[in-house]
Amino acid sequence: MHPSISAVLKHFPDKMLILSILLSQMVCLPFNNSIAQAKGSRAADQVKDGQPINLQQKKYQQLFAELKSKHQFTNQELQSIFYGQKISRRVLVLMDKQWEAKPYYKYAPLFLTKKNIAIGKKKLVEYRELLDKIEKKIGVDREVIIAIWGIETRYGTHQGKFNVLRTLNTLFDAYPRRSKFFRKQLIHFLVLCKENNVDPRTIQGSYAGAFGQTQFIPSSFRAYAVSFDGDEKRDVWHSIPDVLASIANYLKHFHWTLQAPLYAELGSTLKDRQLIAAKLKGRKGRVAWTIVRDRQNPAIPPSPQNRPLSIVGLELQPGGQYPLRYIAGYPNFQAITEWNHSNRYAMAVIELAEAIKGKKVGR
Repeated sequence: MHPSISAVLKHFPDKMLILSILLSQMVCLPFNNSIAQAKGSRAADQVKDGQPINLQQKKYQQLFAELKSKHQFTNQELQSIFYGQKISRRVLVLMDKQWEAKPYYKYAPLFLTKKNIAIGKKKLVEYRELLDKIEKKIGVDREVIIAIWGIETRYGTHQGKFNVLRTLNTLFDAYPRRSKFFRKQLIHFLVLCKENNVDPRTIQGSYAGAFGQTQFIPSSFRAYAVSFDGDEKRDVWHSIPDVLASIANYLKHFHWTLQAPLYAELGSTLKDRQLIAAKLKGRKGRVAWTIVRDRQNPAIPPSPQNRPLSIVGLELQPGGQYPLRYIAGYPNFQAITEWNHSNRYAMAVIELAEAIKGKKVGR
Protein backbone atom coordinates (compact mmCIF):
# COMPACT_ATOMS: atom_id res chain seq x y z
CA MET A 1 0.00 0.00 0.00
CA HIS A 2 1.14 3.53 -0.75
CA PRO A 3 2.68 5.01 2.44
CA SER A 4 0.51 8.16 2.39
CA ILE A 5 -2.69 6.13 2.19
CA SER A 6 -1.48 3.75 4.87
CA ALA A 7 -0.69 6.65 7.17
CA VAL A 8 -4.14 8.12 6.74
CA LEU A 9 -5.86 4.80 7.45
CA LYS A 10 -4.16 4.46 10.86
CA HIS A 11 -6.20 7.37 12.18
CA PHE A 12 -9.63 6.19 11.04
CA PRO A 13 -11.58 3.15 12.21
CA ASP A 14 -13.58 2.88 8.99
CA LYS A 15 -10.64 2.12 6.71
CA MET A 16 -12.69 0.97 3.73
CA LEU A 17 -14.67 4.22 3.67
CA ILE A 18 -11.56 6.40 3.74
CA LEU A 19 -9.82 4.24 1.15
CA SER A 20 -12.85 4.53 -1.13
CA ILE A 21 -12.89 8.29 -0.75
CA LEU A 22 -9.20 8.55 -1.56
CA LEU A 23 -9.54 6.33 -4.59
CA SER A 24 -12.59 8.24 -5.82
CA GLN A 25 -10.58 11.47 -5.90
CA MET A 26 -7.69 10.06 -7.93
CA VAL A 27 -7.31 11.11 -11.54
CA CYS A 28 -7.54 8.20 -13.92
CA LEU A 29 -4.30 7.03 -15.48
CA PRO A 30 -3.85 7.48 -19.25
CA PHE A 31 -5.37 4.71 -21.33
CA ASN A 32 -2.86 2.02 -22.27
CA ASN A 33 -3.11 1.30 -25.97
CA SER A 34 -1.39 -2.05 -25.52
CA ILE A 35 -4.47 -3.26 -23.62
CA ALA A 36 -6.74 -2.36 -26.52
CA GLN A 37 -4.35 -3.96 -28.98
CA ALA A 38 -4.27 -7.14 -26.95
CA LYS A 39 -8.01 -7.47 -27.46
CA GLY A 40 -7.57 -7.45 -31.23
CA SER A 41 -7.72 -4.85 -33.97
CA ARG A 42 -10.66 -2.54 -34.48
CA ALA A 43 -13.61 -3.35 -36.72
CA ALA A 44 -12.46 -0.71 -39.23
CA ASP A 45 -9.19 -2.58 -39.66
CA GLN A 46 -11.00 -5.67 -40.93
CA VAL A 47 -12.63 -4.05 -43.97
CA LYS A 48 -12.01 -1.80 -46.92
CA ASP A 49 -14.13 1.22 -47.64
CA GLY A 50 -16.68 0.42 -50.33
CA GLN A 51 -16.36 -3.30 -49.77
CA PRO A 52 -19.56 -5.00 -51.05
CA ILE A 53 -21.72 -6.61 -48.37
CA ASN A 54 -22.23 -10.33 -48.90
CA LEU A 55 -25.99 -10.72 -48.93
CA GLN A 56 -25.65 -14.51 -49.14
CA GLN A 57 -24.44 -14.69 -45.55
CA LYS A 58 -26.65 -16.70 -43.22
CA LYS A 59 -27.38 -13.64 -41.09
CA TYR A 60 -28.67 -11.69 -44.10
CA GLN A 61 -30.76 -14.61 -45.33
CA GLN A 62 -32.31 -14.83 -41.85
CA LEU A 63 -32.90 -11.08 -41.88
CA PHE A 64 -34.67 -11.26 -45.25
CA ALA A 65 -36.83 -14.15 -44.07
CA GLU A 66 -37.91 -12.13 -41.01
CA LEU A 67 -38.66 -9.02 -43.06
CA LYS A 68 -40.84 -11.08 -45.38
CA SER A 69 -42.68 -13.15 -42.76
CA LYS A 70 -43.20 -10.51 -40.03
CA HIS A 71 -43.27 -7.25 -41.97
CA GLN A 72 -44.62 -8.27 -45.39
CA PHE A 73 -41.66 -7.14 -47.49
CA THR A 74 -41.57 -8.69 -50.95
CA ASN A 75 -38.52 -10.15 -52.67
CA GLN A 76 -38.67 -7.27 -55.13
CA GLU A 77 -38.64 -4.69 -52.31
CA LEU A 78 -35.70 -6.37 -50.58
CA GLN A 79 -33.78 -6.56 -53.84
CA SER A 80 -34.36 -2.86 -54.42
CA ILE A 81 -33.31 -1.93 -50.87
CA PHE A 82 -30.26 -4.13 -50.37
CA TYR A 83 -28.76 -4.62 -53.81
CA GLY A 84 -25.33 -2.97 -54.04
CA GLN A 85 -24.98 -2.14 -50.33
CA LYS A 86 -21.35 -1.43 -49.36
CA ILE A 87 -19.33 -0.99 -46.18
CA SER A 88 -18.59 2.53 -44.93
CA ARG A 89 -15.26 2.27 -43.14
CA ARG A 90 -15.64 5.85 -41.88
CA VAL A 91 -18.69 4.78 -39.86
CA LEU A 92 -16.65 2.10 -38.08
CA VAL A 93 -13.82 4.51 -37.32
CA LEU A 94 -16.19 7.09 -35.82
CA MET A 95 -17.98 4.52 -33.67
CA ASP A 96 -14.75 4.12 -31.70
CA LYS A 97 -14.22 7.87 -31.29
CA GLN A 98 -17.49 9.03 -29.80
CA TRP A 99 -17.48 12.51 -28.26
CA GLU A 100 -18.92 11.33 -24.95
CA ALA A 101 -15.56 9.70 -24.20
CA LYS A 102 -14.00 13.14 -23.78
CA PRO A 103 -13.58 14.49 -20.21
CA TYR A 104 -16.29 16.99 -19.30
CA TYR A 105 -14.04 20.05 -19.43
CA LYS A 106 -13.41 19.24 -23.10
CA TYR A 107 -16.86 17.86 -23.90
CA ALA A 108 -19.13 20.64 -22.62
CA PRO A 109 -17.47 23.51 -24.58
CA LEU A 110 -18.35 21.73 -27.82
CA PHE A 111 -21.96 22.72 -27.16
CA LEU A 112 -21.86 25.63 -24.71
CA THR A 113 -20.75 28.10 -27.35
CA LYS A 114 -21.84 31.73 -27.59
CA LYS A 115 -23.49 30.99 -30.93
CA ASN A 116 -25.40 27.97 -29.68
CA ILE A 117 -26.62 29.88 -26.62
CA ALA A 118 -27.64 32.95 -28.66
CA ILE A 119 -29.59 30.90 -31.20
CA GLY A 120 -31.23 28.94 -28.39
CA LYS A 121 -32.48 32.16 -26.81
CA LYS A 122 -33.95 33.27 -30.13
CA LYS A 123 -35.67 29.90 -30.64
CA LEU A 124 -37.16 30.17 -27.17
CA VAL A 125 -38.81 33.43 -28.18
CA GLU A 126 -39.68 32.38 -31.74
CA TYR A 127 -41.53 29.24 -30.64
CA ARG A 128 -42.96 30.57 -27.38
CA GLU A 129 -46.59 29.75 -28.24
CA LEU A 130 -45.69 26.27 -29.46
CA LEU A 131 -43.63 25.61 -26.33
CA ASP A 132 -46.54 26.86 -24.18
CA LYS A 133 -48.71 24.16 -25.77
CA ILE A 134 -46.07 21.47 -25.37
CA GLU A 135 -45.48 22.29 -21.71
CA LYS A 136 -49.24 22.28 -21.06
CA LYS A 137 -50.01 19.05 -22.94
CA ILE A 138 -46.83 16.99 -22.44
CA GLY A 139 -45.27 18.59 -19.37
CA VAL A 140 -41.58 19.02 -20.22
CA ASP A 141 -39.59 22.20 -19.60
CA ARG A 142 -39.05 24.27 -22.72
CA GLU A 143 -35.40 25.19 -22.14
CA VAL A 144 -34.41 21.52 -22.00
CA ILE A 145 -36.32 20.76 -25.20
CA ILE A 146 -34.53 23.59 -26.98
CA ALA A 147 -31.15 22.57 -25.53
CA ILE A 148 -31.48 18.99 -26.78
CA TRP A 149 -32.48 20.32 -30.20
CA GLY A 150 -29.43 22.58 -30.17
CA ILE A 151 -27.01 19.84 -29.13
CA GLU A 152 -28.37 17.17 -31.45
CA THR A 153 -28.57 19.11 -34.71
CA ARG A 154 -27.73 22.75 -34.02
CA TYR A 155 -31.44 23.53 -34.18
CA GLY A 156 -32.02 21.43 -37.26
CA THR A 157 -29.15 22.69 -39.38
CA HIS A 158 -26.89 19.63 -38.97
CA GLN A 159 -28.92 16.46 -39.45
CA GLY A 160 -26.05 14.29 -40.65
CA LYS A 161 -24.43 13.42 -43.96
CA PHE A 162 -24.28 9.64 -43.70
CA ASN A 163 -26.69 7.48 -45.67
CA VAL A 164 -28.67 5.77 -42.91
CA LEU A 165 -29.31 2.58 -44.86
CA ARG A 166 -25.61 2.13 -45.62
CA THR A 167 -24.69 3.02 -42.03
CA LEU A 168 -27.04 0.46 -40.48
CA ASN A 169 -25.93 -2.24 -42.91
CA THR A 170 -22.30 -1.47 -42.12
CA LEU A 171 -22.87 -1.72 -38.38
CA PHE A 172 -24.94 -4.89 -38.68
CA ASP A 173 -22.44 -6.58 -40.96
CA ALA A 174 -19.05 -5.30 -39.75
CA TYR A 175 -19.38 -4.09 -36.14
CA PRO A 176 -19.52 -7.39 -34.20
CA ARG A 177 -19.68 -5.81 -30.74
CA ARG A 178 -23.16 -4.35 -31.42
CA SER A 179 -24.29 -6.30 -34.46
CA LYS A 180 -27.48 -7.58 -32.79
CA PHE A 181 -28.48 -4.08 -31.73
CA PHE A 182 -28.02 -2.65 -35.22
CA ARG A 183 -29.86 -5.58 -36.77
CA LYS A 184 -32.89 -4.49 -34.72
CA GLN A 185 -32.37 -0.87 -35.75
CA LEU A 186 -32.15 -1.86 -39.41
CA ILE A 187 -35.48 -3.65 -39.14
CA HIS A 188 -37.09 -0.70 -37.31
CA PHE A 189 -35.72 1.65 -39.95
CA LEU A 190 -37.12 -0.32 -42.88
CA VAL A 191 -40.49 -0.71 -41.16
CA LEU A 192 -40.81 3.01 -40.32
CA CYS A 193 -39.92 3.88 -43.91
CA LYS A 194 -42.60 1.48 -45.12
CA GLU A 195 -45.14 2.88 -42.65
CA ASN A 196 -44.40 6.47 -43.67
CA ASN A 197 -43.98 5.83 -47.41
CA VAL A 198 -40.35 6.99 -47.37
CA ASP A 199 -37.62 5.59 -49.62
CA PRO A 200 -35.05 4.15 -47.15
CA ARG A 201 -32.24 4.78 -49.63
CA THR A 202 -32.72 8.56 -49.42
CA ILE A 203 -32.47 9.31 -45.68
CA GLN A 204 -29.31 10.93 -44.32
CA GLY A 205 -28.25 10.91 -40.67
CA SER A 206 -25.43 10.32 -38.22
CA TYR A 207 -22.65 7.74 -38.25
CA ALA A 208 -24.67 5.77 -35.66
CA GLY A 209 -27.88 5.65 -37.70
CA ALA A 210 -29.76 8.52 -36.03
CA PHE A 211 -31.72 10.91 -38.23
CA GLY A 212 -33.91 13.98 -38.39
CA GLN A 213 -33.77 17.10 -36.26
CA THR A 214 -34.29 14.91 -33.19
CA GLN A 215 -31.55 12.47 -34.15
CA PHE A 216 -33.75 9.56 -33.13
CA ILE A 217 -32.48 6.08 -33.79
CA PRO A 218 -35.14 4.06 -35.66
CA SER A 219 -36.59 2.29 -32.60
CA SER A 220 -36.91 5.62 -30.77
CA PHE A 221 -38.71 7.18 -33.70
CA ARG A 222 -41.26 4.38 -33.77
CA ALA A 223 -41.76 4.51 -30.00
CA TYR A 224 -41.70 8.24 -29.22
CA ALA A 225 -42.08 10.43 -32.32
CA VAL A 226 -45.42 12.27 -32.41
CA SER A 227 -47.32 14.55 -34.73
CA PHE A 228 -48.06 17.92 -33.15
CA ASP A 229 -48.97 19.95 -36.21
CA GLY A 230 -52.36 18.41 -36.90
CA ASP A 231 -51.58 16.29 -39.96
CA GLU A 232 -51.07 12.93 -38.18
CA LYS A 233 -47.74 12.44 -39.96
CA ARG A 234 -44.71 12.17 -37.67
CA ASP A 235 -42.20 14.41 -39.42
CA VAL A 236 -38.97 14.92 -37.45
CA TRP A 237 -37.20 16.25 -40.55
CA HIS A 238 -39.22 19.36 -41.44
CA SER A 239 -42.04 19.98 -38.91
CA ILE A 240 -40.81 22.01 -35.92
CA PRO A 241 -43.96 21.21 -33.89
CA ASP A 242 -43.33 17.48 -34.45
CA VAL A 243 -39.62 17.85 -33.66
CA LEU A 244 -40.07 19.69 -30.35
CA ALA A 245 -43.06 17.66 -29.21
CA SER A 246 -41.25 14.41 -30.02
CA ILE A 247 -38.30 15.45 -27.86
CA ALA A 248 -40.72 16.24 -25.04
CA ASN A 249 -42.65 13.00 -25.51
CA TYR A 250 -39.46 10.98 -25.20
CA LEU A 251 -38.52 12.64 -21.90
CA LYS A 252 -42.07 12.36 -20.57
CA HIS A 253 -42.01 8.63 -21.21
CA PHE A 254 -39.10 8.45 -18.79
CA HIS A 255 -41.04 10.24 -16.04
CA TRP A 256 -40.07 13.86 -16.56
CA THR A 257 -41.59 16.20 -13.97
CA LEU A 258 -42.29 19.77 -15.09
CA GLN A 259 -40.33 22.46 -13.20
CA ALA A 260 -38.67 19.90 -10.92
CA PRO A 261 -34.98 20.02 -9.91
CA LEU A 262 -32.41 18.77 -12.41
CA TYR A 263 -29.28 18.52 -10.29
CA ALA A 264 -27.61 19.78 -7.12
CA GLU A 265 -23.98 20.65 -6.51
CA LEU A 266 -22.16 18.34 -4.08
CA GLY A 267 -18.70 19.88 -4.02
CA SER A 268 -15.33 18.33 -4.80
CA THR A 269 -15.31 15.46 -2.30
CA LEU A 270 -17.85 12.74 -1.52
CA LYS A 271 -18.27 12.25 2.21
CA ASP A 272 -20.18 8.99 2.47
CA ARG A 273 -19.60 5.44 1.26
CA GLN A 274 -23.14 5.16 -0.16
CA LEU A 275 -22.55 8.18 -2.40
CA ILE A 276 -19.21 6.77 -3.50
CA ALA A 277 -20.79 3.40 -4.29
CA ALA A 278 -23.56 5.04 -6.33
CA LYS A 279 -21.02 7.10 -8.27
CA LEU A 280 -18.91 4.03 -9.04
CA LYS A 281 -21.95 2.19 -10.41
CA GLY A 282 -22.26 4.83 -13.12
CA ARG A 283 -25.50 5.83 -14.79
CA LYS A 284 -27.62 3.27 -12.94
CA GLY A 285 -26.19 4.03 -9.49
CA ARG A 286 -28.79 5.50 -7.12
CA VAL A 287 -28.93 6.75 -3.53
CA ALA A 288 -31.84 8.12 -1.48
CA TRP A 289 -32.06 11.91 -1.67
CA THR A 290 -32.38 12.08 2.13
CA ILE A 291 -28.98 10.40 2.47
CA VAL A 292 -27.45 12.92 0.06
CA ARG A 293 -29.04 15.71 2.07
CA ASP A 294 -27.96 14.38 5.46
CA ARG A 295 -24.44 13.25 4.54
CA GLN A 296 -23.38 15.69 1.84
CA ASN A 297 -25.45 18.84 1.34
CA PRO A 298 -28.33 19.85 3.64
CA ALA A 299 -29.43 22.56 1.18
CA ILE A 300 -30.45 20.27 -1.68
CA PRO A 301 -34.15 20.35 -2.65
CA PRO A 302 -36.50 17.37 -2.20
CA SER A 303 -36.77 14.84 -5.00
CA PRO A 304 -40.17 14.33 -6.69
CA GLN A 305 -41.97 11.38 -5.05
CA ASN A 306 -38.82 10.90 -2.93
CA ARG A 307 -37.16 9.18 -5.89
CA PRO A 308 -33.41 8.40 -5.53
CA LEU A 309 -30.60 10.44 -7.05
CA SER A 310 -27.60 9.66 -9.24
CA ILE A 311 -24.11 10.68 -8.15
CA VAL A 312 -22.01 12.05 -10.99
CA GLY A 313 -18.38 13.14 -11.19
CA LEU A 314 -17.57 15.70 -13.90
CA GLU A 315 -13.94 16.08 -14.88
CA LEU A 316 -12.36 19.47 -14.23
CA GLN A 317 -9.45 21.11 -16.03
CA PRO A 318 -6.17 19.46 -14.94
CA GLY A 319 -3.95 21.45 -12.62
CA GLY A 320 -6.60 22.49 -10.15
CA GLN A 321 -6.93 21.46 -6.53
CA TYR A 322 -9.53 18.79 -7.29
CA PRO A 323 -10.00 16.54 -10.35
CA LEU A 324 -13.80 16.26 -10.19
CA ARG A 325 -16.91 18.32 -9.57
CA TYR A 326 -19.63 16.17 -8.02
CA ILE A 327 -23.35 16.64 -8.61
CA ALA A 328 -26.52 14.82 -7.64
CA GLY A 329 -28.63 13.97 -10.67
CA TYR A 330 -32.36 14.21 -9.99
CA PRO A 331 -34.97 12.08 -11.83
CA ASN A 332 -35.18 14.66 -14.63
CA PHE A 333 -31.40 14.35 -15.06
CA GLN A 334 -31.87 10.59 -15.25
CA ALA A 335 -34.54 11.02 -17.93
CA ILE A 336 -32.00 12.81 -20.13
CA THR A 337 -29.59 9.88 -19.70
CA GLU A 338 -32.28 7.67 -21.20
CA TRP A 339 -32.01 9.83 -24.32
CA ASN A 340 -28.23 9.53 -24.32
CA HIS A 341 -26.61 7.25 -21.76
CA SER A 342 -23.75 9.64 -21.02
CA ASN A 343 -23.89 11.64 -17.79
CA ARG A 344 -21.68 14.19 -19.55
CA TYR A 345 -24.32 14.60 -22.23
CA ALA A 346 -27.06 15.11 -19.66
CA MET A 347 -25.08 17.81 -17.84
CA ALA A 348 -24.21 19.57 -21.10
CA VAL A 349 -27.93 19.65 -21.98
CA ILE A 350 -28.76 21.10 -18.57
CA GLU A 351 -26.05 23.74 -18.64
CA LEU A 352 -27.02 24.78 -22.16
CA ALA A 353 -30.65 24.99 -20.99
CA GLU A 354 -29.56 27.17 -18.06
CA ALA A 355 -27.59 29.45 -20.37
CA ILE A 356 -30.52 29.73 -22.78
CA LYS A 357 -32.75 30.65 -19.86
CA GLY A 358 -30.27 33.33 -18.87
CA LYS A 359 -28.52 31.69 -15.94
CA LYS A 360 -24.75 32.02 -15.77
CA VAL A 361 -23.06 28.67 -16.23
CA GLY A 362 -20.06 28.00 -14.00
CA ARG A 363 -17.83 24.97 -14.00
